[in-house]
Amino acid sequence: MLGWEDVQSEALRRIQTREWTPGELIPTEQDFADELGCARATVNRALRALAQDGYLERRRKAGTRVAIAPQRMARLSVPLIRHEVEALGAVYGHRVLKQTPGAMPAALRLGLGLSNATPCYTIITLHLSGTRPFALEKRWVNLDAAPGFDAAPLDTISANEWLVQNAAFSHGTLDYSAAPASRFEGSHLGCPEGTALMTLERNTFGPEAAVTWVRISYAPGYHLTLDI
Repeated sequence: MLGWEDVQSEALRRIQTREWTPGELIPTEQDFADELGCARATVNRALRALAQDGYLERRRKAGTRVAIAPQRMARLSVPLIRHEVEALGAVYGHRVLKQTPGAMPAALRLGLGLSNATPCYTIITLHLSGTRPFALEKRWVNLDAAPGFDAAPLDTISANEWLVQNAAFSHGTLDYSAAPASRFEGSHLGCPEGTALMTLERNTFGPEAAVTWVRISYAPGYHLTLDI
């Protein structure tokens, strides 16, 4: 008996080989199930997965069509900086430059939907690739959404890694830009003030509330590759 992954593979083959052409109405779930000798529920799951990936457009009472311009959905995980460094064949290390409890700046708090009373913590970490600076991270954390963070051994495990392991994550936003290095960033990343740096700002949310806001500035020469 075919599983839904098998049905998905067959439907994708027909799309990619243009057996089903862009904009074409594909067979009904029942007709496709009869053709393949499987349950309609199996076909339904397979086609839903392809629709989520942008290959199909599904409309009630109008059937399912091959997308004319497939819009692939990007799936990004929160990366461990340690893994990025180790993937380069280097030894990872990190140094905590500052950590302290304190109120989150108003603009960040509003953007994350947090109140004035939300207990927060800030930490600045320098990530190392061998002996060379790799990235400078400034992070604010909502302690209600990440209980235990303020007592974690952050000199042993980075804030990045501790949160990935211990804080529930449901969704977030990413903003990449080329930003000029501040004097502080330049002094720790080994570059002159004003140097253009690849900079990431990320809001991370859990099921009930925002967990963290982080700004990561990468040392000159950083390279990012995304698969689509």
